[in-house]
Amino acid sequence: MALLEVSGLTAGYGIVQVLFGLDFTVDAGEAVVILGANGSGKTTTLRAVCGMIDSAGEVLLDGQRVTNQRPDQLLRSGVAHVPQGRGTIVDLSVEENLRIGAYTRAPKDVDADIGRWYEVFPRLGERRDQAAGSMSGGEQQMLAIARAFMSRPRLVLLDEPSLGLAPIVTREVFDRVGQLVSETGTAVLLVEQNANLALEFASRAYVLEAGKIVNSGSSAELHGDESIRKAYLGS
Repeated sequence: MALLEVSGLTAGYGIVQVLFGLDFTVDAGEAVVILGANGSGKTTTLRAVCGMIDSAGEVLLDGQRVTNQRPDQLLRSGVAHVPQGRGTIVDLSVEENLRIGAYTRAPKDVDADIGRWYEVFPRLGERRDQAAGSMSGGEQQMLAIARAFMSRPRLVLLDEPSLGLAPIVTREVFDRVGQLVSETGTAVLLVEQNANLALEFASRAYVLEAGKIVNSGSSAELHGDESIRKAYLGS
């Protein structure tokens, strides 16, 4: 059984429909990417899955229906969301942001986890008392990811983590998330425009165009697909 199973997902904003009957799955411990151009519906897909916007269809987590549950309810069920733009609380320190990520957990376990994330992201440890808003975009992205993992989720929804980052920083972020997936067994559903890097990171991919899934397969299969290469891989 898939950890996340989405079927017939339809969503939009007001009278504007953006998603048209999406079907996709994410297995436990698996990294899956949704590729697509700007305006294809990638961010809307994550917002619908995590209950930020109303949707129709069915979203199952471990076989339990969670369609249109609020983000805080889903967090307690093991789904964390790293939104586009990072979503750090800019006036709070690095450590305060991390503690907020663990608000669903018993306080006695939190200190050890914070120390662990300082090991994974050393720059966060160096800046633990610094306001999040004073850090670089790459450092804020690392903080947003670490904060999501502070809840010990089973699934992380990761929205355009490369947005606005220099290529070398983007590579570091993806390498660190890949390490976390391997070490923790956490599943990741990623939406991303950097197709080359995303297909290296994920084991499977779906291609979204105008709110519909038009292709899917293993990352290796899609990387070798000539139409995908021309549309998304710059070759």
